[in-house]
Amino acid sequence: MKAITCAVAALLAAGLFLLAGCSDDNPAGGEGVGQIRMYLVDAPDDIDAVLIQVEEVEVHQAGADENSGWSVINETDTTYNLLDLTNGAMAVLGDTTLAAGHYTQIRLILGADNKVVVDGDTFDLNIPSSMTSGLKLTHQFTIEANTLYELILDFDAEESIHLTGAGQYTMNPTIRVEPVTSVGAISGTVAPAEAQAEITAVMGADTLHAFADTSSGYFKLIPVPAGAWEVTVTPTQGAYLDTTIAGVQVVAQDTTELGTITLGL
Repeated sequence: MKAITCAVAALLAAGLFLLAGCSDDNPAGGEGVGQIRMYLVDAPDDIDAVLIQVEEVEVHQAGADENSGWSVINETDTTYNLLDLTNGAMAVLGDTTLAAGHYTQIRLILGADNKVVVDGDTFDLNIPSSMTSGLKLTHQFTIEANTLYELILDFDAEESIHLTGAGQYTMNPTIRVEPVTSVGAISGTVAPAEAQAEITAVMGADTLHAFADTSSGYFKLIPVPAGAWEVTVTPTQGAYLDTTIAGVQVVAQDTTELGTITLGL
């Protein structure tokens, strides 16, 4: 029997990180079966809802041509409200076994029933090319035998959705793909909650956003690449002052808790 080493940390969907990573002496690309689990999250926006129909999720194996080598990891037709997937909430986009080997792309086959809700009114959301070749994301990863590989698709609705001069809402999807092993999270609570604060984290050219919950003041930025971030809390209501916290250290597979951030007047 092969020796197997397992490392366990906490599950992302529960606000902790769980990485059940088990490795054996089977090299990447060799025989065997591993597992892939893919999460969907969203950066916040100030609209009411973004409803995206995902008909199928596939991944593409290295070395195969564009018409072959695709493996289906989820074929359940599901509509996701991206605005539900903020402050640490996420949906499992796919969870299945997958042949060991190297993979280079993710493809989302999107349906035609996509909507955006603004000020209580529902509008069609046009996603170019979504019904033909699908939405392709370049992300290289290796599935090893007896190993779980987890990754997060971070869908930025604010950067993706545009209103044309003709009054048509269109989406040119902006999506970050991050392996769970390389990212952490930043969380905290803004007081008072009535300030309806926007939280911005900056590291170099990377900028991440979240909005504090309007009832509790709680926020969670995820996924956040490891490193030192500057976090700014900006109230959108009332006469409260901005607050900036420098040097917020994020460690992969861990949550950096900022505690209660009290805004001054």
